[in-house]
Amino acid sequence: MPADLTPTPIEGVTALYRRFRPGRFAELRGQDHVVRALRGATRDGRVVHAYLFSGPRGTGKTTAARILAKALNCEQPLDGDACGECASCVAIARGVSLDVIELDAASNNGVDDVREITAGAWHQTPGRWKVYIVDEVHQLSKAAAAALLKTLEEPPSHVVFVLATTDPHKVLPTIRSRTQHLEFHLFSSETLAGLLRDIRQAASLAADDDAIEAAVRLARGSARDALSALDQLLATGVVDEDRAPSTELVEGLIAQDAAAALAALAGALRQGWDPEQLAEALAADVRQMFLLQVAPHVADAVDAERARLASLGERLGPARTVRTLETLGRTLRDMKSAPDKVISLEVAVARLTRPDLDTTTAALAERVERLERQVALAASGAASPPPAPPVTPLSPVGAPAEPSVPATTAALVEAPEAAPDDASLRERFEHHVVPRTSRAAQLVLHSAQVRSFDAGRLTLAVPSEEMRANTEVIHQGLVRALEHEFGHLIEVRWEVDPTLRAAPPARPTSSPRPTPPAADAPAVDDDAIEVASVGEHLITEMFPGAEEIG
Repeated sequence: MPADLTPTPIEGVTALYRRFRPGRFAELRGQDHVVRALRGATRDGRVVHAYLFSGPRGTGKTTAARILAKALNCEQPLDGDACGECASCVAIARGVSLDVIELDAASNNGVDDVREITAGAWHQTPGRWKVYIVDEVHQLSKAAAAALLKTLEEPPSHVVFVLATTDPHKVLPTIRSRTQHLEFHLFSSETLAGLLRDIRQAASLAADDDAIEAAVRLARGSARDALSALDQLLATGVVDEDRAPSTELVEGLIAQDAAAALAALAGALRQGWDPEQLAEALAADVRQMFLLQVAPHVADAVDAERARLASLGERLGPARTVRTLETLGRTLRDMKSAPDKVISLEVAVARLTRPDLDTTTAALAERVERLERQVALAASGAASPPPAPPVTPLSPVGAPAEPSVPATTAALVEAPEAAPDDASLRERFEHHVVPRTSRAAQLVLHSAQVRSFDAGRLTLAVPSEEMRANTEVIHQGLVRALEHEFGHLIEVRWEVDPTLRAAPPARPTSSPRPTPPAADAPAVDDDAIEVASVGEHLITEMFPGAEEIG
């Protein structure tokens, strides 16, 4: 058995995380900075009257508080550490010591609960020190926190308070200022794997290395979760690794594939995930993705989990990660009072995969960014454009459409073999329809190919699914321009042809201007004014008449 690993003899308890809870500073792994501070304080008589232990769950905050209580009251301390064998150490380990009073503020957060335990602070106990351990102290009510603060301001000389929390920023600043703050960190995979292997040897467990690696993956840096996962494997023979399917959901968000994201959501719900719990788990992972992009040292994820979330965050990008986090936050708030929480979550996923369904400023910015990115990609290929596809004349208006007939909009006026009627149709579309659309539409149409055009339908092909999604922004404007030119409603259909490449944007220099409309004709769209980019066009629409100050 490893020298620093001794099972705690607790009658009737078989859970590994309780049997092998560290009982001395020498057994506390992965928190060396905490051990040095506390062990040195007990050895040198520098113990302060109040400590604040903060850190993620399962990192040893309450355990360290109990070890400190043992060391302070041990009958035979050794170099600032408890012996673990005297009557005081055994009583504290079993939870029956009168020297240690614990309060779970998550369920006992009222002022009466605090007053009840602090009322006896002035009374003596069998040991040298009376230690109060308040877990999840940030959940105390305002009145309870005020009552605790009063005792912290003027504590008895023989009393030590240890306040534990997973969220120190929610603790009153006046309480934090009266404590010595020690931060606990998540454990590395190596530390957890070493701990589980030592426990396997000490307890003669039938768990192979694969099981230990699976338990470490599930733990996400928490020692308690690692031991619980190992317990589950020993009891059932399998480890449940069905955590929130954030990878599948985020992959759907990255690809903006609503079907894939909603399928991942439906699968999680079939596995028994509560919608609100699933949203919270997804939001927690997206938060880590955000932190890994902007402040990696703040993120809690470790090792393989850290690498996974960092990769997903990099692919999603900072702007979309922030919008995802904001959307999930609003959804969690709305789910509190929603009659059907599943619908709220499904709508959120749909909006995140389809920005055109979202009317928020962030969604609009994302759509603009995508259009700008398409333009940038198109411009990058200007130096070596691909060979032009074969040009086939368009059928005249009213003639049957021929499928798979590629013809760029520029080719409408450049095909010398076209029949006169076709040339007339091209000129009307190129010089009368396109200029009546917005600059955003012109940027997309410049890279589109006309597949067919008959009396009632125009089919256009674009190079990518992303560009096809952008066409929803310009669709209605193009339909209005076609109707104005040809005098009847023309259906516009878009399709994706991955073999195409977006053409570089070109500013027309000598193309004829549109024929002035008749007096009774609809007014030309204001956004037909030529601008330099999609972003500039949208700004012009939102702030008409505005002038940029350079």
